[in-house]
Amino acid sequence: MTEALFYEKLEGIKVHCSLCRHHCHIAEGKRGLCGVRENKNGVLYTLVYGLPCSFHVDPIEKKPLFHFFPGSRAFSIATAGCNFRCRHCQNHEISQMPRDEGHIPGQKMSPAEVVERAEKAGCKSISYTYTEPTIFYEYALDTAKLAKEKGMYNNFVTNGYIEEEPLKTIRHYLDGANIDLKSFNRDFYRKVCGAELQGVIDTIKTYKALGIWIELTTLVIPGHNDSDDEFRAIAQFIKNDLGAETPWHVSAFFPAYKLLDAPRTPEKTLKSAREIGLAEGLRYVYEGNVPGAGENTSCWCCGKTVVKRYGYTISEYSIKDGACTFCNAAIDGVGM
Repeated sequence: MTEALFYEKLEGIKVHCSLCRHHCHIAEGKRGLCGVRENKNGVLYTLVYGLPCSFHVDPIEKKPLFHFFPGSRAFSIATAGCNFRCRHCQNHEISQMPRDEGHIPGQKMSPAEVVERAEKAGCKSISYTYTEPTIFYEYALDTAKLAKEKGMYNNFVTNGYIEEEPLKTIRHYLDGANIDLKSFNRDFYRKVCGAELQGVIDTIKTYKALGIWIELTTLVIPGHNDSDDEFRAIAQFIKNDLGAETPWHVSAFFPAYKLLDAPRTPEKTLKSAREIGLAEGLRYVYEGNVPGAGENTSCWCCGKTVVKRYGYTISEYSIKDGACTFCNAAIDGVGM
């Protein structure tokens, strides 16, 4: 076990964890909501340091990050646990296992070993993904530092519930993030995810203020967050608070975990969301989990297709030195 960061000791051998916006008060012998941070004799420990339960080489587009070194590979790692309780979690076998089964699976792998594997695989970046990187923060931080020394980049795929100080600390090593904006409805977040919408909004704004490249993803669930009004509200938030250059991914839902009564997302719903986002002035809106034209990047200035995709494969790339080869307008992103 490794002592956790961002906590304070309280009376009665309790501790207050300030890593994420839940701010758990944890009694002796108990764990936080994430299931992987435990109070032992008044000291808070992370139970997942150096213990990834999943690791793989992925195309960066799988994250999805479309404006972060397109076409490159990312070494993806995750540990068990999550600070959300999403009823529709696609990776519930590992994210919810510490809570549902009281078990923490994993294979020993030091930060140095992670970086070494990433180097050997020719990866441009390391992605902290699959579950929630906040809950294995110490492991991610040490790995990200070593990756930077080796000239690699780092990105989070996250639910956006980390607190401000931890984010400021890792900001020096974190180059990009795809953040879930699961809904724009407080009740949805409380009932479906076990979190507060405002906390996510505040975190997203902090990412932007710190200069970390961000892309947002909304998993569209029929009957829950698929109204045109909600799409419009999200698009307006992105444009007004983050900037029109911030990519928005609207992705198809498939029944999973405890949310099995909602149907798959119709393609027409994703197209509607994309059209609304573009109409509200966003430069880049993508349809996810449905291969096709909705995955292409178009130049915001001339309208020409500058990146043609199918699934995770890029077949055409018309960007040079970060600019559209047709009209020379700058295409927003990192490593474009």
